[in-house]
Amino acid sequence: MSESFDCAKCSESLYGRKYIQTDSGPYCVPCYDNTFANTCAECQQLIGHDSRELFYEDRHFHEGCFRCCRCQRSLADEPFTCQDSELLCNDCYCSAFSSQCSACGETVMPGSRKLEYGGQTWHEHCFLCSGCEQPLGSRSFVPDKGAHYCVPCYENKFAPRCARCSKTLTQGGVTYRDQPWHRECLVCTGCQTPLAGQQFTSRDEDPYCVACFGELFAPKCSSCKHPIVVGCGIGRGKYVSFEDRHWHHNCFSCARCSTSLVGQGFVPDGDQVLCQGCSQAGP
Repeated sequence: MSESFDCAKCSESLYGRKYIQTDSGPYCVPCYDNTFANTCAECQQLIGHDSRELFYEDRHFHEGCFRCCRCQRSLADEPFTCQDSELLCNDCYCSAFSSQCSACGETVMPGSRKLEYGGQTWHEHCFLCSGCEQPLGSRSFVPDKGAHYCVPCYENKFAPRCARCSKTLTQGGVTYRDQPWHRECLVCTGCQTPLAGQQFTSRDEDPYCVACFGELFAPKCSSCKHPIVVGCGIGRGKYVSFEDRHWHHNCFSCARCSTSLVGQGFVPDGDQVLCQGCSQAGP
């Protein structure tokens, strides 16, 4: 009597039948597939022992079911990407999720170096200065009406230039005669003292501090001998002239009694001026 040779699961005889041997015994093909085969994540059918099985992460697929969820291209021998549990070929992934380079119009491939600004995307090598056409990379840049400039190019093209040295003003600066100046360039023509924030005047378009202007150009008071600088100093800008002589308002007084002669009659007496009373009183 021959020894029995039965399926380890259904106990049916395997004589004359196809079977699969495992560590736990022989199985007929149907029992083997039901016991050991994985379920295809796509079609939900068992992946039989005679089918080519592919798997990704913890999911298993028939070879024919392992395909792009959009174009249905087989991914068995193609690079692919998983997006929200869906498998996509590279073409479909780029079409759906990648940006177009604003400069060259080509797709910015996933994982490639790119730059984003103002809702636009560039390949790193396509994001260029509109002036020198060099890659901006991680350098500082200034946007202007759809163009992008590195800082040196922007300053050379748009920044105001100092009226004295002609170099660009990158920050600060002052305005004199409706022109921009570096603060350090606006200095007195006479003594080179900085004038920014100080009271000053000008002659022949050249700026002067009050002291230099007075010493160089202003008439001298016949009484105190100090310059009379119009509009500079409280009260000192007002003056009285008589013939070729000048006086500050507060210096125009009687040489004898010191009475102010501003708006009063007076009598010249040599280099001096006298009020009417002192003139009539005699020497």
